[in-house]
Amino acid sequence: MKNVYFLSDAHLGSLAIDHSRMHERRLVRFLDSIKEKAAAVYLLGDMFDFWYEYKYVVPKGYSRFLGKLSELTDEGVEVHFFIGNHDIWAYDYLEKECGVILHRKPLTTEIYGKVFFLDHGDGLGDPDKKFKIIRRIFRNHTCQRLFSSLHPRWGMWFGLTWAKHSRLKRKDGQEPPYMGERKEPLVLFTKQYIQTHSNVDYFIYGHRHIELDLQLTKKARMMILGDWISQFTYVVFDGEHIFMEEYVEGESRP
Repeated sequence: MKNVYFLSDAHLGSLAIDHSRMHERRLVRFLDSIKEKAAAVYLLGDMFDFWYEYKYVVPKGYSRFLGKLSELTDEGVEVHFFIGNHDIWAYDYLEKECGVILHRKPLTTEIYGKVFFLDHGDGLGDPDKKFKIIRRIFRNHTCQRLFSSLHPRWGMWFGLTWAKHSRLKRKDGQEPPYMGERKEPLVLFTKQYIQTHSNVDYFIYGHRHIELDLQLTKKARMMILGDWISQFTYVVFDGEHIFMEEYVEGESRP
C-alpha cells in the first residue's frame, strides 16, 4: 500500500521570498523523493503566490515544478490541486498540460477506508468581512473577464505586487499564531461541521501557515498543514496511521 501526501502554501514566485529558484527546487526535490512511495499527492492551495491563466498565456517560470507534476501524473500518481486565495485563477492549463485533478470547492473523499474533508481553508468560518468581500470579487466571473483584458505584463505585475504587499504588511511577514480552539476560525468551522457530518475522520486544511494536529472527537481529527516557505511540513497517510512530518534536505528517500 502506497502513501498519500498532503501539503500546501508554497507560494512559488513570491516577490517577498528570497532565492525563489532555490525555493522551487526544494519543493521539487521533495516531490521527487516521494514519487515511488506515493499513490496520491494533495496540494491544498496557494502553491503559487499568484497564478493567472490568460486564454493563450500562462505565468512565466515554475517549469521545474510543473514538469515534476507532469512526471508524477505520467507515472500514475494522482495529483490533486486545490485552488487557494492566491491561485484562484487556475482554469484548465494544469489539468490539460500537467494531468492534475483540479478542485475549486471543498472535497469529501474516502481514502483507504477513511473519510477526509479537504480544502485550502480560506473563507471557512473566517469572520473578516473585508476578506470576504475581496474573496467574492476575485471569484466573480465578470471581474475575472475584466482582469483578463489587461496585458499579461501588467496583470502579472499587479498580482505579484499585491501578493507581496499582503505578506509584508503582516508582522515579520508571518501569519498570526494559533488563536486557540475558541477563536481559531477553522477550528470553529470544523466543530460546527462535525455536528451534521459525523462520518468524517480527518479534516485537513492549508491557508493558515501554522502546524496544528487536533483531536476534536473520538473519531474526528483536524490538521493544518503549515507551509512550504519556512516550515516545509506535510502530512502522510499510510492507510493506517496519519502523521505530520517536516522535510529536511537529504533525509527523505524514495
